[in-house]
Amino acid sequence: MTVFLYILNHNIIPILVLVILGFILSKKFDLSIYTMAKLNFYIFVPAFIFVNLYTTKIPLDMLKVVAAVVLIFILNLIIAKIYTKIRGYDEGYKNAFANSVIFANTGNIGVPLITLVFSSPPFILNGITPFLDLALTAQVMVLVVQDTAMNTLGFYYAGKANTNWKESVLKVLKMPPIYFVVLAFVFKTVPYDITSTPIWPALEYAKNALVPIALITLGVQLSKTTFEFKNQDAYISAFIRLLASPLMALPVIYLLHLQGIIAQVVMITAALPTAVNTALIAMECDNYPDFASQAVMISTLIGALSLVLVIFLARLIFPVV
Repeated sequence: MTVFLYILNHNIIPILVLVILGFILSKKFDLSIYTMAKLNFYIFVPAFIFVNLYTTKIPLDMLKVVAAVVLIFILNLIIAKIYTKIRGYDEGYKNAFANSVIFANTGNIGVPLITLVFSSPPFILNGITPFLDLALTAQVMVLVVQDTAMNTLGFYYAGKANTNWKESVLKVLKMPPIYFVVLAFVFKTVPYDITSTPIWPALEYAKNALVPIALITLGVQLSKTTFEFKNQDAYISAFIRLLASPLMALPVIYLLHLQGIIAQVVMITAALPTAVNTALIAMECDNYPDFASQAVMISTLIGALSLVLVIFLARLIFPVV
């Protein structure tokens, strides 16, 4: 019980505080989610990705992280398809349900959560956090894969009439994070240390701003989400997203021989709540937006507790220190 309370107090509650602040501020001042999202997408996330990839040695296991994310993604999709087929839902609802299950909130919640988890005991040794960079690099890989899939398959599954694969590819090509991944690897091969340039402090400031701004943005997004808790499918979606997904991650982790920090990150990110952007995509495509909003809200609220359990189990199953 002591460990559970520690994880709740040091990893989950700090996240909830900033989310609640964003929620309250948005209700009082009607903050623009469009502006907040653009700041995250075009400044803070790219800077976060670039700094972490540039400054961290990328082990071969990062390719395994990508493979793990894809496999877990496929397993979640199979479960979603089986469930909705058994229930006899129409194609639009099937796809809305699938989006709620396969896409996790790897940005607004994933990055802050991994940062907090691996910068607090037992991952602090002699006053430093030796595992944080590796954990964040793995999280970046998860973030890139999920965001790419969401901006392609997410729109496709939402059933938008005028969305085709060409438009989906164009959406991916407009994603700044992808270019910053490429730039980071390019600059790693250049025999010049860009950390000594005047632009580096600006990149670090932007990188460090991601955690609080992302959480406040989540609060703003939730403030504009309809509060309804009547749809039983939203609870089924939350169960798959929050509990079944990390359980399915276990055989994938063992199959790919992931261990320690990287295994923990994969398991924890597999248990993240439904991505808020799935609701935005559903609204834009007019594809069961009420269900999508409920799925996001319910999984986010329940996730505040279920993540405590998953973090505890991840530490227990894949010990490091």
